[in-house]
Amino acid sequence: MHKFYICFLIFLSIFLSSCSKEQVKKSVIKEKKLISQVMEAYDEGMKSLKAGDVLFAALKFNEAEILFPQSIWAPRSALMASYSYYSQDYYQEAIAELDRFIRVYPNYKHIDYAYYLLGLCYYEQIVDEKKDLESILQAKLYFNYILENYPSTDYAKDVNFKMDYVQDILASKEMYLGRYYIDKKKWIPAINRFRNVIDDYDTTIYTEEALYRLVEIYYLLGLDDEAKKYANLLGYNFQSSLWYKKSYSFFDKIYESNYKKIQKDKRKKGNVVIKKFKSLFE
Repeated sequence: MHKFYICFLIFLSIFLSSCSKEQVKKSVIKEKKLISQVMEAYDEGMKSLKAGDVLFAALKFNEAEILFPQSIWAPRSALMASYSYYSQDYYQEAIAELDRFIRVYPNYKHIDYAYYLLGLCYYEQIVDEKKDLESILQAKLYFNYILENYPSTDYAKDVNFKMDYVQDILASKEMYLGRYYIDKKKWIPAINRFRNVIDDYDTTIYTEEALYRLVEIYYLLGLDDEAKKYANLLGYNFQSSLWYKKSYSFFDKIYESNYKKIQKDKRKKGNVVIKKFKSLFE
């Protein structure tokens, strides 16, 4: 009986071992088959992308991801689907794909590219300062994220360049609204807009005009000390600019009349030279 029991255990262990090997073998075959299907779908996606059929390309990349979500090809396929949409200006579709990618693959080694591409999707929808601010603000948000978290990448170098344009657009938006409030004689909102330019966008080309507009508003309100403060600031930083000359004339009418007289004398002098030149040939 004891010998029978031992033989039974040996037989059972051999049987279970063979079953286990059979399961492993089936699992390996299944995985190889899945990888093959993934690569086939991925290759179809690449061919379609090169041919310009971006919608079908994105579909095939999504298929490759779904076939084997645990494989290394899944995040690559998801990113390629996003890029396919972006390449032909399907920005909303690309944004949706990228938002999902960041949620599903937050630790992927090329996650910086996902944030960069997301910023580009918003950046390339910027029209001008009169349109909705969402695209501008979202582009700035993701570009700042790149600069803060991936400052040494090539993406950061490109973002630095693009941020100048974003800042200019945001500043021009403030200027556009500020001028509108001046036309409506809404002085406080106008002052707030021009102050935003000085405080937040002081490196843009709109700083000079913003300072001048503050001088203008405070002068019209009879707040001479405030007007002089901004005129001095304008003069200190932009002494040779036209905006400084215009602001200075608020406080020195003699300067204004002298400036006009100088310009008039220059015109007269020019006329005399022309007359003299003509007389040589008469």
